[in-house]
Amino acid sequence: MAKLRGRGYASVNYPTGMNLGGDPSQALIHSTTTGTFVVSLSSVDLGQGIKTIAAQCAAETLGLPYGNIIVDTADTDTGPHCMGTFASRGTHRVGNAVIMAAAEAREVMLEVAAEELEVDAADLETDGTGFIQVRGADEKRIHITDLALAAHFEHGRTISGRGIFLKEKNEPVPETGEMDPDSCQAHACTVAVVEVDDETGVVEVLELHNAYEMGRALNPAMAAQQVEGGAWMGMSHALFEATEPYYPARDHGPRDFSEYLMPTAADIPVQRSVILERPAANGPFGAKGIGEMTANAPIPAIGNAIFDACGVRLDSMPFTPEKVLRGLDELRGLDELGDASERAHAPATGHERP
Repeated sequence: MAKLRGRGYASVNYPTGMNLGGDPSQALIHSTTTGTFVVSLSSVDLGQGIKTIAAQCAAETLGLPYGNIIVDTADTDTGPHCMGTFASRGTHRVGNAVIMAAAEAREVMLEVAAEELEVDAADLETDGTGFIQVRGADEKRIHITDLALAAHFEHGRTISGRGIFLKEKNEPVPETGEMDPDSCQAHACTVAVVEVDDETGVVEVLELHNAYEMGRALNPAMAAQQVEGGAWMGMSHALFEATEPYYPARDHGPRDFSEYLMPTAADIPVQRSVILERPAANGPFGAKGIGEMTANAPIPAIGNAIFDACGVRLDSMPFTPEKVLRGLDELRGLDELGDASERAHAPATGHERP
C-alpha cells in the first residue's frame, strides 16, 4: 500500500454578464453637505467586495480620496435598478454605471468650484487629496468640504450624477447561430498536486497553482482572495459536497454543517496565485468579472491529478474515497484479467509465468 502523488491541470474561460435584455445596472451618486459622496446601488454585496470596488471607481473618477465615498446597497425596493448579483457581472456592470454617475457629478462639482474660484471650469483639476485647484496655480484651490457647503447653502446646487450600463441584447443570426451573448471573457488555469492513499482512497490536495487573466485587477488583494476563496469552493465541490444519495428525498440527508462536509482549515492546500492583466476595452478601467469562474478550474484539475496519481478516471463529483477504491479495484481486476488472458494464450514452453 502506498500514497501516490499526481499532478493535473485544467483551464477555463468564463463570460462576464449575460444577454438578458441588455442586463443593465444603475448607479446614483450625490454629495452630502460635508463633501462625502454617497453611491446608491441595488447591487447586493455577497462578500465578493462590490462595495469596495464601487467606492474605488467613484473615488478615481471624482478625483477624491477613497475615504470620501460611502456605498449604500441597503434597499432593492427603493434603490436604482440592478439585474442582480450573478453571472460574474458585478464589477463590470456596476463599475461602469458608477463611473458614469461619478463623471456627471464631477462635472457639477467643477462647475460649482469654478464659480467659487471665479475661473473657467476647464482650468480646474483635482489633486486626489480632496482639493479642487486651478491647473498650474496650486495655491488657488478649494477643499471639497467647503465646496459642498457652498453648493448647498449658497449656490443651491446638488452635486449628483446618474449612470446606467446597458449592453444591448444581441439576437442570434438564424442562419449560423452566431451571437454576442456577453461583454468579455476572462481566462484561468489551475494546476493541482494531490496525494492518493491507495488503501483508504482518501485524496489530499497538497498544492493549487492558479493563473487568472481578469482584465485589470482593480483591487489586487481582493482579487487574490477571490481566486483562493473560489479555489477552496472548487476543492469542496470536488471532494466533499454532495446531496446524493438522498436528493430529492431528504429524509436521511445532512441536517447541518457537521454532517454536510466541507474542507476545514486543516484541509486547505498551499496556494500560489498569479494575476495576469489584459484590460478589456469595455470594462471599468479595464476590469472583467472573475466571480464564479474561480471555483471551476480546480475541480477538473483535481480530477486529472487523481488520474495521474493512480490511473482512476472519475467523472462525477464528489471524488469520494469509495469511488477511488472502486476505481482501483476495477483497475486491479483488469490487470488480473490481462494476466490470465496472457497466460491462456502463451505458447506451451514449459516455462510458464508464475
